[in-house]
Amino acid sequence: MKLRRRQFQQLAASALALPAVPRVAMAQAYPAQPVRLIVGFAAGQAIDILARLIAQSLSEQFNQQFIVENKPGAGGNIATEAVARAPADAYTLMVIGANNPINTTLYANLGFDLLRDFAPVAGIYRVYQVMEVTPAFPARTVAEFIAYAKANPGKINFGSAGTGSVAHVSGELFKMMAGVDMQHVPYRGAPLALADLLGGQVQVMFDNLPSSIEHIRAGRLRPLGVSTVTRLELLPDVPPIGETVPGYETSAFAGIGAPASTPREIIDKLNRAVGIGLANPKLSAKILDMGGVPMPMTPAEFGAFLATETAKWAKVIRAANIKPA
Repeated sequence: MKLRRRQFQQLAASALALPAVPRVAMAQAYPAQPVRLIVGFAAGQAIDILARLIAQSLSEQFNQQFIVENKPGAGGNIATEAVARAPADAYTLMVIGANNPINTTLYANLGFDLLRDFAPVAGIYRVYQVMEVTPAFPARTVAEFIAYAKANPGKINFGSAGTGSVAHVSGELFKMMAGVDMQHVPYRGAPLALADLLGGQVQVMFDNLPSSIEHIRAGRLRPLGVSTVTRLELLPDVPPIGETVPGYETSAFAGIGAPASTPREIIDKLNRAVGIGLANPKLSAKILDMGGVPMPMTPAEFGAFLATETAKWAKVIRAANIKPA
């Protein structure tokens, strides 16, 4: 028996809708088991602390465990590759940090592609850098620092938490945009670099604000500028570096990514939950206390942000010819 045209169209439409039914049902049931949030660094670092705060919020909202698991090594690449190869069911998620867009160009043969192999879920926070010197350094402003650096080419050493760290590429970006010559001195983490800055072995750092704020408050370090577009609430008297070097802006950040092909319904569900968590005054206050700023974003906004960061640091890494240590 021949089907009438309208009946055929109805059946065809129903057939096309079938693949969406399991996805919707999966999203409604999600999460039905504990979810792992993978952090590519050791416990106790800012990205780990903030990941645990958001994991606690998600656990409370979904009445299911969101467990932070640390997989340090290779600048976060070991963890990132593990999540890229995980099932696309959102039970293994990646805490994406500023290292990921940097590593995309820094490392030649990664076993994954950040923008291809991950579905962006949500932004969590941004942490800005502070350009700082000791009180004994002759410059009191960014303009004075640039003048001093140009009068003493190659004689200023800037420390960082390591090759390819945000502090490193922020310093290289400053060199390029301000037209100054400085020597990079990498360390194994910010605490060692800060110790040598305080001791005078290096003259300047572009450090993440959370690890330097107490030294600044105690007067042991002098902030010359912050890497934001506008002034920060924590340092209201410190101008943005961009006021002297137009267009200069850098930040560390964290967000959540899922393996590519994760159902969009689950991604949207997670994004809404992260947004609810960041809107909680207690959680946002903890982020602010650590020197960060909540960064709620839609999946599309976070994806665009990652693409912009990847392109930005690619230019710096290639221009400065930075190679992994």
